Amino acid sequence: MNPNDTEIIHLIDEHKFVINIGQAQAVLSYELFDDRINFTRTFVPTELRGKGLAEKLVHHGLNWANSEKLIIETSCWYVRKFL
Repeated sequence: MNPNDTEIIHLIDEHKFVINIGQAQAVLSYELFDDRINFTRTFVPTELRGKGLAEKLVHHGLNWANSEKLIIETSCWYVRKFL
């Protein structure tokens, strides 16, 4: 599996970005508050770890937040590494 071949889906109503691979799902969750976004959690199932999926989700989420001109915050340790 090449992480560059994976599709990121933005589930706006559920406040998350996901990558579906088979029955497994990698997730970046967030909360919105007016002009602020708080990235709250990243999760990659054990069988998909080490393939760059969490990093891909975080970059995508941060790019989206910047394009929406949101103030970015995080309570997720993994996202904090990218800020």
